[in-house]
Amino acid sequence: MTEKLVEVTHLKKYFHAGRPNEVRAVDDVSFTIHRGEVFGLVGESGSGKTTVGRCLLNLYHPTAGQIHFAGQDVMALTARQAQKEFHRRTQMIFQDPYASLDPRLTVKEIVAEGLKVHGLVTNPRELTARVADLLRQVGLTPDVMARYPYEFSGGQRQRIGVARALAVQPEFVVADEPLSALDVSVQAQIVELMEKLRAQHALTYLFIAHDLAMVKYISDRIGVMYHGRLVEVGTADEVVNHPVHPYTQSLLSAVMVPDPQAARRQKRVDYQATEPTGPLKEVSAGHYAALV
Repeated sequence: MTEKLVEVTHLKKYFHAGRPNEVRAVDDVSFTIHRGEVFGLVGESGSGKTTVGRCLLNLYHPTAGQIHFAGQDVMALTARQAQKEFHRRTQMIFQDPYASLDPRLTVKEIVAEGLKVHGLVTNPRELTARVADLLRQVGLTPDVMARYPYEFSGGQRQRIGVARALAVQPEFVVADEPLSALDVSVQAQIVELMEKLRAQHALTYLFIAHDLAMVKYISDRIGVMYHGRLVEVGTADEVVNHPVHPYTQSLLSAVMVPDPQAARRQKRVDYQATEPTGPLKEVSAGHYAALV
């Protein structure tokens, strides 16, 4: 087993805590992510996936629980330099490539921003060379540096977002539904790109999505979230081919099948919990589920 890069223990994030409109976005979630792996986090909209990702990057302050990154307590980072170094080592690829890029900045300025903030280049010539190299890595040519985000397609904008995240040489990347705003034909290209960059840069991913069919292709392990809780965790093969929790089964039954005959034979499973789910129990080696 490789090193545990991220350890999440009893994480809770409540919005408007203690008020009548309290929202328990994340409610007692625990999991680990090992260095070099892709941990897929799936669930329907509102299940708490994005909130977990933002808590891991210290963009949201958790209500309770602990988050450790490479042995460091993320919530205990108070010194400005320590926080700055943590944010260099961890980056995010955002869901909406149209909203996540500043329309007033050129591609060069967008990708170079992190390099300047963290002092990773010493002169303008080096900065231009680094930006050009990053653009090549994500499948774009350096001659796009002077252009603006509105001049690109959704898939190209997402590549720019990936280049921006890679610029500071992170170890851990949270990919927050990076495919949901893209055409199906482009989604496979971005997944292939992320896999290639993972191998080249020894990256670790938290890959957040609602499409279990897509997540299984890129993830080593998968966690399934329902109403702020983890209901199943295991290897991608175990979760997809041997789902235990009814909610996981319902997600899989909703996956579209390209074969009309197979689609007609597919049994649809609907799941609506009336009671909160219990703790995760090991159902087989490395496979955990909340038994109902």
